[in-house]
Amino acid sequence: MFRISARAAAAAFVLAALVTGPALAQKKAPWHDIGRDATKAEVAAWDIDVRPDFKGLPKGSGSVSKGEEVWEAKCASCHGVFGESNEVFTPIVGGTTKEDIARGRVKNLEEGSSYPQKTTMMKVPTVSTLWDYINRAMPWNAPKTLTTEEVYATVAYILNLAEVVPDDFVLSDQNIAEVQKRMPNRNGMVFYEPLWRVDGKGDVKNVACMKNCPVDPQIRSSLPGFARDAHGNIAEQNRVIGPVRGADTTQPPPTGPVGSQPRPAPVVVAAAASGGSDVRALLASNSCTACHGFTNKIVGPGFNEIAAKTKDRADAEAYLVGRIKNGGSGVYGPVPMPAQPQVSDADAQAMARWIIGGAR
Repeated sequence: MFRISARAAAAAFVLAALVTGPALAQKKAPWHDIGRDATKAEVAAWDIDVRPDFKGLPKGSGSVSKGEEVWEAKCASCHGVFGESNEVFTPIVGGTTKEDIARGRVKNLEEGSSYPQKTTMMKVPTVSTLWDYINRAMPWNAPKTLTTEEVYATVAYILNLAEVVPDDFVLSDQNIAEVQKRMPNRNGMVFYEPLWRVDGKGDVKNVACMKNCPVDPQIRSSLPGFARDAHGNIAEQNRVIGPVRGADTTQPPPTGPVGSQPRPAPVVVAAAASGGSDVRALLASNSCTACHGFTNKIVGPGFNEIAAKTKDRADAEAYLVGRIKNGGSGVYGPVPMPAQPQVSDADAQAMARWIIGGAR
């Protein structure tokens, strides 16, 4: 039998390391030294999701009455005072009954129903979904700015509007699991095994196409011309967070189906400097154009309508600055304008002067 001494083996090991070491170093991936590990604080800042089993839900509470205050200040302008608005987004509340709460299935979602609109409370099966989405994405123009109490309270208010909880209810991390048992569509979820298990049995049975198979399937959508600018220029109403998706509705509609023509460059409205002269960009950067068109009503009145209504006021500038900063309601209809305290005094004055000057 062949044997090698311990000293010879050690020498061979050192020699191999000297020969292969540089070679291995040269093969290191080019991105190996780029970046760093995220800190615990950075991970915690992103890891805010709340699961259906309520893992990730922070401790806290919020009352229905507090939720009504938050709703009217920060939510009603888009969703309506009672969550019923269909002007900007589909309604949040409506279409559910006490019978739905008792059985956990919404009757108006069943085949044959003639209910005209699918609302959020009709579809959502888990209360954690409401909490998680509101916490991460609302309000529309200032996501992640609600406190934990405000999120609990807002969810409580929505549930109260849907008659899931009473008027004096206080939603908390301690009782939210009990509230889940009263969600109108809690039993409406369908479990599709292939979507959850890699080795799950498929939900369809078919064989592969072997002849005359379609090779270029296309899915397209289009918007009727009359509805194209119903809410003003969508390109100027993009949310300040996330990718730009709005179409420039000041331009003629496409001549072919969406996706069949070269995609135009996105319209990006840059934020104006504080107190700057580009007031249109200032309005867009503060999401004012999400609710107000320049020459047409969206949720609130068009800027031209505000200009016409305030042109004879001696205190027009101070009045408009106050409305911008503090909000208000009742002048142009029942939908309140939420306060915008994040707008600086200089920016609010620039907006007010532009409106007084005719909003041009």
